[in-house]
Amino acid sequence: MIRFLLCASALASTLSLAACGEAAEIAPPPASAPAETQTGQAMVAAANPLAVEAGLEALRAGGDAVDAAIAVQSVLGLVEPQSSGLGGGAFMLYFDAGTGTLTAYDGRETAPDSASPDLFLDENGQPLSFYDAVFSGHSVGAPGAVAMLALAHGDHGELDWSDGFDAAIELAENGFAVSPRLHGLIAGTAPRTPLDEWPASRDYFFLEDGSPLPVGHPLRNPAYAASARAIAADWRNLYSGPLAEAIVTAVQDEPRPGGLTVSDLAGYQALRREAICRPYRQWTVCGMPPPASGGVTVNEILGLLESYDMAATGPESVEGWRRFIEASRLAYADRDAYIADPDFVTVPVAGLLADDYISDRASLVAGSTATPHVTAGIPAGIHVPGFDATPDSPGTSHFVIVDNDGDVVSMTTTVESTFGSHRMAGGFFLNNQLTDFSRIPVDAEGRMIPNAPEAGKRPRSSMSPTIVFDAEGQFVLATGSPGGSSIIGYTAKTLVGMLDWGLTPQQAIDLPNVVANGDVVRIEAGMDPAILAGLQDLGFTLDANRGEISGIHIVRRLEDGTLIGGADPRREGVARQP
Repeated sequence: MIRFLLCASALASTLSLAACGEAAEIAPPPASAPAETQTGQAMVAAANPLAVEAGLEALRAGGDAVDAAIAVQSVLGLVEPQSSGLGGGAFMLYFDAGTGTLTAYDGRETAPDSASPDLFLDENGQPLSFYDAVFSGHSVGAPGAVAMLALAHGDHGELDWSDGFDAAIELAENGFAVSPRLHGLIAGTAPRTPLDEWPASRDYFFLEDGSPLPVGHPLRNPAYAASARAIAADWRNLYSGPLAEAIVTAVQDEPRPGGLTVSDLAGYQALRREAICRPYRQWTVCGMPPPASGGVTVNEILGLLESYDMAATGPESVEGWRRFIEASRLAYADRDAYIADPDFVTVPVAGLLADDYISDRASLVAGSTATPHVTAGIPAGIHVPGFDATPDSPGTSHFVIVDNDGDVVSMTTTVESTFGSHRMAGGFFLNNQLTDFSRIPVDAEGRMIPNAPEAGKRPRSSMSPTIVFDAEGQFVLATGSPGGSSIIGYTAKTLVGMLDWGLTPQQAIDLPNVVANGDVVRIEAGMDPAILAGLQDLGFTLDANRGEISGIHIVRRLEDGTLIGGADPRREGVARQP
């Protein structure tokens, strides 16, 4: 039976009712029904072909989706270091097709014991600048991706833990060609931020004349190979011993040294959590719970749209995008006000996804013109909306894996900003994840902001790994994206595109991204000019014809059990089968 956390007061008829925090079950298909486990289907969709091949090789060797995820992540950290790595964190949904169990794994970084609400305030009590906050030791949290994968591997892995690092070790030792995207980010980052000012990253990414590594340059990383070997021998070697000491040395280096200690690393714990699931039409959509905001906010967007005939509008209509924009603005406002680490603050998940609250908020989508200004609502159990002052950064990657048994991984992994904090240890970058906290700890009334820094706290995330099931509890699709707070909009776009507008995964990915967080609507280049003009006529303030940084990867199961995938052309990913 699939076990979900259901934070909604009314559910599809196939679900047994449960209050938020209790378990509900979806019956699996009859034993005689055909399933993916009998088709031999498998697929990996990720942001780099080398990482995809590493995952496929794990599947060919008889590995589970988690075994493949370890291989994909260890290679991504090497070939796509601007986005994720051993020094970062992750969230993962894992669906076990054999048992029908869905598990949410939390590998979010944690603040060190030395952290306090004024972590990002200067000596005058003012917020540090973006530069001073991100490129400092203050921004580095205890990394969680490796511990999370180890936890999931203990639950589900079929291959030896060490096997997941073989491809990364070989590539690090023998070298890989610098890709166009990696070259562009090295070249584009250095003039604006201190990538070439740190000795480790300067020596790694720049030639002797100071120029960035060219496309095709064979890049070797023996330090990464050594770190991967140590972690392959025992994942705890990232959290204690010489590698942990190297991480702490880099964090405590000038300028602006941080307070992370070996004790903080040794005390890190990855967590199992209950997924956030809610019905949407004939499907059930599942995502990560807080401190990730994606599961709640994506489901709220869909809930606000459910009473409208989205299928009748389609992506070529102004009305379809108007509804999507208004629903996004409302859900984002609630996200900013309420979602943070549930171990430190009360997060009104049940209230935000309750049918009566969704119905009230959905009425605001019914207008024929743009809502002038959107504010957070007040769900059950809350009296005053919160306030937020969290910046936004896009250094993240997403991948999806379906193995030969039909098990599914949807995982979003990150170092936060591009190349994280720019501090390196052991051949990999350290995250700047603590800048996902609000830099201002209290609001104008002196109340603590929900997402303010605290010792041991996990910063709020926008990561939205998502898995969708049909009415019988069978896997339908998995999706997700990088992109900072825009992840929610990117992911919701693909769900509306596939579930309402009948698009294939690739068509849904290729749709122009529309991100409506606040009163200005960002619309990617490629949108029909007539739709842009129509939205402007309705009163929306548009930031249009711009670039977006999504990296959406999708795998979908068709009715005959075969799989199709999609990879975002805005990055360098592919979707392939073994």
